[in-house]
Amino acid sequence: MQTVREGIPTVSENSPELVGGMLRVFGRFRRQVRRLAGRVFDQPGISDAQAEFLRLVSRHPGISVKAAAAELGLAPNSVSTFVSALAKANLLVREQDPDDRRALRLSLTPEVQRSVDETRRRRHELVGTALDELTAREREDLVRGLAVVDKLTDLLHEREHRS
Repeated sequence: MQTVREGIPTVSENSPELVGGMLRVFGRFRRQVRRLAGRVFDQPGISDAQAEFLRLVSRHPGISVKAAAAELGLAPNSVSTFVSALAKANLLVREQDPDDRRALRLSLTPEVQRSVDETRRRRHELVGTALDELTAREREDLVRGLAVVDKLTDLLHEREHRS
């Protein structure tokens, strides 16, 4: 098998090398950005899933438990468990929806929101600076690749809901 860059396969069919290469590259990218920009929820007792949930709430203040569960592909009772633990840890604020007393609206505490916003700013700055070092063609390729990854994610999401 030929490679464009070391460890990145160039194949036109589904193969273990392509799947492994994708997972490795995406994981390496996320870890590198995290090392450079820091982890906002790098504290004991906060799992990666809870951190992902908190990042979602930070991007969508006022999101409902149901909407958060759907976005993350989790069962609502799992999200409810997160909500209870994270509210108890003073990271999350839950308020009743004024239009539906049965629903909760979620947001981060102001201090946590500021921390998340600062980490997001650092991540965007770091990645943006690195993107500036790519050629215009490489950035165009990246945009096309992101569209394909988004489609692949949708296909996996559909498969999850068919099972």
